[in-house]
Parts: sequence; C-alpha cells; structure tokens
Amino acid sequence: MCGIAGFFARKNFDRFRDCLPRAVESLAHRGPDDSGLFFDEAAGVGLGQRRLAVIDLSPAGHQPMLTEDGRFAIVYNGETYNFREVRAGLEKRGESFFSGSDTEVILKAFRFWGPECLSRFSGMFALAIWDAENRRLFLARDRMGKKPLYYAFSENGLVFGSELKALMAFPGVCDGIDSDALGLYLHYQYVPGPLSIFSGVKKLLPGHFAVYDGETLEVEQWYRLPTPAPDASLSASDAEDELDRLATAAVSDRLVSDVPVGALLSGGIDSSLVTALMAKAAGGRVKTFSIGFSEKGFDEAPYARAVADHLGTDHTCLYVSPEDALSVVPRLPEIYDEPFADSSGIPTFLVSHLAKSSVTVALSGDGGDEQFGGYVRYATVADLARVLARVPAPVRLSAAFAMRHFPASWAKAAYLPWRPYLPQRFKVENFPDKWDKLVKVIGQKGLSELYRMTVAVFTPPEVAALTGKPPIAGVYEEAFSETTSWPALLRLLHADRRTYLPDAMLTKVDRASMAVALEVRVPLLDHRIFGFTAKLPEKFLMNNGVGKILARRVLARYVPQELFERPKMGFGVPVGAWLKNELKPLLLDHLSDERIRREGLFDPSFVSRLVSSHLDGSENHAHRLWALLMWEMWRDRWLKS
Repeated sequence: MCGIAGFFARKNFDRFRDCLPRAVESLAHRGPDDSGLFFDEAAGVGLGQRRLAVIDLSPAGHQPMLTEDGRFAIVYNGETYNFREVRAGLEKRGESFFSGSDTEVILKAFRFWGPECLSRFSGMFALAIWDAENRRLFLARDRMGKKPLYYAFSENGLVFGSELKALMAFPGVCDGIDSDALGLYLHYQYVPGPLSIFSGVKKLLPGHFAVYDGETLEVEQWYRLPTPAPDASLSASDAEDELDRLATAAVSDRLVSDVPVGALLSGGIDSSLVTALMAKAAGGRVKTFSIGFSEKGFDEAPYARAVADHLGTDHTCLYVSPEDALSVVPRLPEIYDEPFADSSGIPTFLVSHLAKSSVTVALSGDGGDEQFGGYVRYATVADLARVLARVPAPVRLSAAFAMRHFPASWAKAAYLPWRPYLPQRFKVENFPDKWDKLVKVIGQKGLSELYRMTVAVFTPPEVAALTGKPPIAGVYEEAFSETTSWPALLRLLHADRRTYLPDAMLTKVDRASMAVALEVRVPLLDHRIFGFTAKLPEKFLMNNGVGKILARRVLARYVPQELFERPKMGFGVPVGAWLKNELKPLLLDHLSDERIRREGLFDPSFVSRLVSSHLDGSENHAHRLWALLMWEMWRDRWLKS
C-alpha cells in the first residue's frame, strides 16, 4: 500500500517540479518505508510515491518503477493478489522480470495489453503510468473504488494524488469550495464522486481509467457492476457451497504478503466469516483485533471474544475509554482531508491503530452489507415503497402533514405496547429519531426519493434552508435510473454499491487505516463474489426482513449460530451524548452564532435551533450537528492554513 502523486504540466514545469516533493511527503503516513520521484522534464511530467512495503520488501520494489527501455514509468497504490498468475502468463509470452513485486507485473502487463490489462487483475489499486513514447499519462482505479484517486485538470495541465492534501501542495488547484459538493456533503455526510469538496478537483470513479495527452482528458469506464440474472434453479445447498468456495478463495488470495497479516474482528457476521475462512486457509493461529466501549449499546467486544475463542485465534481486545475516543476527534480533519461525518471513523481508526502494533496487513468484513443485503433499511424501504405505491399522493401528503404535528412522545406511547409483536426490523430503540425519519419519508414518491430521504442527514428542504440552495441530483439518482426494471431490493443494493460503498464505507476504511500505515484488505468485495451474487434469487439475500441469508448459512458451517444471530449493531460511538457533555465546548465554539454569521455559508438561526434543541434534550440532532462540526473543523484545518 502506498500514496501516489504526480503531474503532467503544459507550462511552468519548474513550479510543478518544486511542488511534487511536498505533495509526496504529505502522503508519508500511507507509505513510511520508502519514497521516490521521477521526472521527464522534456515532456513536463513528474511522478512520486511513498511506499508501504508489503510484497517484495527489497529495493527492487522501489517506485517510481520504469521498464528497462525507459518508455513506461509507474506509481501504484494497492495490491494485485493474482500477480503471480498474471506474471506467469507474461513469462510464457517472453517477458522477463527483475523483481518479485506486483508493481512490475502491472507495469509490464500494461506494456503488453494496454488498458485491457485492468480486467486481468484481482485486487485493489489506484495507479498512474507514463508512456514517454506516446506522451500519455494513464490513470486507473480498481473496480469497487477501494483505493482513492483525485485529479485536477486545467489549462496548466493535470495533477493527481491519493488524497486531497497531495493536490493542495500545488498552488491554485484547491482554491474554491464546490457549493454542489457542500450541499451533497450536508445531505449524505460525505461527498459523492466524481465531485470533491474543491471546485475543479474530481475523484476518478471506481472502475474507470483516464488518459491525458497534454491537450485533452478522456475518461472511460472499464468495469460495470454485474446485472442481476437470478438463477431460479439454484438450490440452497449449491449456493452455500459456491459462496463458501468463492469466499475461501478470496480470503486465501488476500493472505499473500511478505509481512504479518491479521484480521479485524467485531463478532458480526461479515468479520466472523472472514476470520473463520482465514483460520481455515492460514493453517495456524490467526491474530485478531477488536475494541470495546463501556457505553451500553456500543460494545461488541464480548461477541468478538466469543467468536475468537471458538475459532482459536490469538485475540487482542482493547477497551477504549471516552477520553481515548475523544482524543481522535481533533485528528479527524487531518485523516479525512475532505469533509466526512461518519463517526464510525473513530473506532475504525482506533482498531487500526491497535492492529498496527502487531501486523502490517489486516483483513476485514467491510462490504458484506452491500454485497449480501445486510442493512435493515433495505427491507424497511422496500416494504414502505410497496405500501406507499398503493396510497394516492394526496393521502400520503396529508398523512405526512398530520404526523409532523403529532408529538413523537405520543407516537412512542402508542408504539411500545405493540413492539414485542413486531418483526425484529421494526423493534427500534431510538424511537424519536425513527419517527422523525418516517415523517420525512412518508410523503415521498418512488423508491429513489424514499431511499434518498432515508439515508439523508439533512433532507433537501433542510439543506436549502441551511445554505439557500437544495442539493443537486447526484449519483444516487443516476444509479436508480439505471435499474428501473429491477426488483426493489436489487435497486437499493445497486445504489449503495455505486455511492455509499466507495465514497463513505471504503473511504472511511482507507483513510483510518492508512493514517497508521495499516493495509486493510476486504475479501467480501472480490469481483468474483459480485458475479455470483448477481445470480442469486432474492430469497438468498433477504427473506422476511432478515438479510444476509446465504452468508449466515455459510458462516454457520464454521461458527455456532448462537454466537452471531443477534440484532445488528453499528460500529459507532455515542456522538449525541458527547455533544451534550465532553464535546459541548467544541460544539458551542465552532457553531457559535458569531462564527456562522461571519463565515456566511449557513443560516445562523437554523444552526442555533439545532444546537439549542439538542442540548436541552427536546430533539436529537446528533448526526446533523456532527456533520456541521466536522465541516467547521475541516475548514479550520484546510481553508485557514
């Protein structure tokens, strides 16, 4: 794993060249083992890299790496798990190699096959290859967007980097805030691609490559998520066998390493499945890591310990005090150098820090919810969409109006007597929040609008009230427009795979782990598993509101059901309570009326109402206030520096 940066300058080469070392050093946390620079002054090109040595620890794996004839140069962030297989195919065609690294395999595969080589790789990557003969810079990103890549294209040329902070090293690149990106951040708590928070800076989308020749920039999609084609003849036992085989292969592939490997274990279905298959494949005791919290409702450590004991892993658990967790908060704007308001980034950083003390690579269960249909909201939204589709619009809108004026406390009193008899997905703990969400979604029409409101932090009307401008239609709408004929569950999965998965989930994991130079690998997002799940009938994904049906059955082959059959817990922290107590001074300072008025971005009275009603306990605005706080802290770190 590494950090990469570079440029192709149309003019002012000396200025770009002088900036590149700073850009590369800003990524030192991603690659503490080595660094390197390459310049082609005649062409106006520079490449740089910080290396975390994982495969071929020798100097032969140094980057930037050039072909023997000097025509091609590469900087590369990631791992290609089948590089030995690809290398063998190239050797049969007469290619020779001077190192044992996957970097050289990618470089020479590109020389032989061109962009078509990408489809031959199984792994996670973001890369740049300079072709000196054709004077073209090639950028590419893996299928699911596990590794990040930002770029900026202007009349001066093109710059790129693994993180925004690398692009900030080049003057004039990150000067203006993109108001559309800000609106979408407030809407979703992250900035969805291809936008970035800065005008003119884009994210290269997952499964895309770009070619820049000094004049024009062409972006193409080289991978598309598979279209569902359910196989009704597939039996449960055959499906279990196939998923077991594919997941075992994916885990085994991700054990390829010249440094110690462990697993991040929460005790949930996904991480337990990965750990179980890892224990089977590794042939020895697997090192596993988890963290615990003393706060009720946030502690998964006992579940992780039970699974670890059953599998016989070498388990390390660290109980984190509120002080330990809160100490991470000031670091978040540095770790996530684009506004990011998923508070589970805090425990993700803490467990990564714990694992790094013993291993350099860790496998995780991330992506299992998006792969196997694990989020409760999928069933809830699909059911609600079916019901609302039968209700005339005037009735829906009248019901929404009436519910807005019906106190949540009254609704809760009416709900509680029925709670024991409801399906598990309707047994909510934070009823006022769920009631507020229901009030906002019930007036919506169509699955896309319903889901967008369900996952929103600030709804479109709230974003408009806060900033004076509603959020633009983004990739969620585009994702839903691609799937109009699909069943509701598959449409929801596709939308999250296109948006939430790369720009929230994988962003969180990448930044939190690379902040401590830990490489996290996610076997459940193997592209072969995506191809398989596209063939599954819905009943193997979700049935009667219960998700991950097939994944549960496979896990039961290795772990007793009583160890993992429990209500789903998020990997979260008690932000709402912190904002009322330990973080209250920080909140009041960063969201003060004076500051908000001075900055002129948000409506001061709107912000003031959120703060006061949360602090007095009349309403819970934890997610909204956290998003605003993260924005203000990010602004302090990056716009004032």
